[in-house]
Amino acid sequence: MKTFAFASKHSRVLGALMMREVITRFGREGLGFLWLVGEPLMFCFGVLFMWSVIKPEYEHGVRLGPFVMTGYMSLLLFRHQISYAQAAVQANVGLLFHRRVQVLHLYLARNILEFMGTTVAFIVVYVALIATAQVSLPRDWGALYAGWFLLGVMSTGLANMVAALALRYEVMERLVSLLTYAMIPISGAFFMVDWLPSQFRDTFLLIPLAHGIEMVRHGVFGEFVKTYYDFWYAMAWAAIFNFLAMILLADARERVDNE
Repeated sequence: MKTFAFASKHSRVLGALMMREVITRFGREGLGFLWLVGEPLMFCFGVLFMWSVIKPEYEHGVRLGPFVMTGYMSLLLFRHQISYAQAAVQANVGLLFHRRVQVLHLYLARNILEFMGTTVAFIVVYVALIATAQVSLPRDWGALYAGWFLLGVMSTGLANMVAALALRYEVMERLVSLLTYAMIPISGAFFMVDWLPSQFRDTFLLIPLAHGIEMVRHGVFGEFVKTYYDFWYAMAWAAIFNFLAMILLADARERVDNE
């Protein structure tokens, strides 16, 4: 009963913060909430269009559209969660005067919103590719759900950890963009692990983000393509990121009050 009351109290706070975030970021009129989905959607369709112009329809036997969708949408989820978490406290510092609102609530509200928006955008792109006969339904629903969930948990932990470090060290705010750009070529979003020379695969798979993307691709393509991933290795890193974020955020409120 206490657990239910605890969860209910925090979910109400998170729900209110998410509603406020949508209104302050996108306004009450026009497309409003749809921009939360439309933003990653435009990025993905833009990349799909550019790659369809400069790349062949198939690469290593994999069709371009679903390949870009699985890689780029995974990368967008990672980058958006990290980028939008950074200014969560500065944009909502006044809300911390409310006793029930904690610093972690501000970050989680943005994490959940970005996860929801990018997930819906992924579904829209998927449906569009099915409608144009570029991809079939997922071959392994479990791997797709698990891979996407893994990416969300990992991105949330890393986003909150970097945001907590930014509260302590101003230089972190400037390094975030560099970090997210540096992850683009080594994330595995634009190539598959199977395409790498065999002697480099184990070293590359030390990067936990690559496991989530490979799982998503396995879920979509199934046995049609060879994928390499270790769910528990990546989940262990996700747990470490979230644990470190919680430790770093333990005194966040005092730091904000002192500033």
